Amino acid sequence: MADAAIFIGWGPPVRGREAKGLEVFNESVQTWGQYQEDGKIESFEVVLLNAHGGDLAGFALLRGTREALDELQREEEFQRRTTRAAMIVDNIGVVNAAIGEGLGTQIGVYQDAIGDLT
Repeated sequence: MADAAIFIGWGPPVRGREAKGLEVFNESVQTWGQYQEDGKIESFEVVLLNAHGGDLAGFALLRGTREALDELQREEEFQRRTTRAAMIVDNIGVVNAAIGEGLGTQIGVYQDAIGDLT
């Protein structure tokens, strides 16, 4: 059961690279689908945001166990794809996240920190 996620967020495409950006986006979605088929992730969701004047244009949430996602992020292909995307879109970010059962652990860490500071 997924207890963790990788949040992959991106901003607008680099001007003049919009077509290439769409190509890299489509390749990424195919790759995430393959990760799911191969059992490297449990599921994924892609979100495209409406224009809002901010820096975030969309994101993907890849769900799985913390161990599986940590392993995925160490793979050269994952790193290569992220680097390639960073050359096409602005403000790319890859952030580990807690979901599901992992929320309890993360909240416990937060509560411990509160206790240390009071």
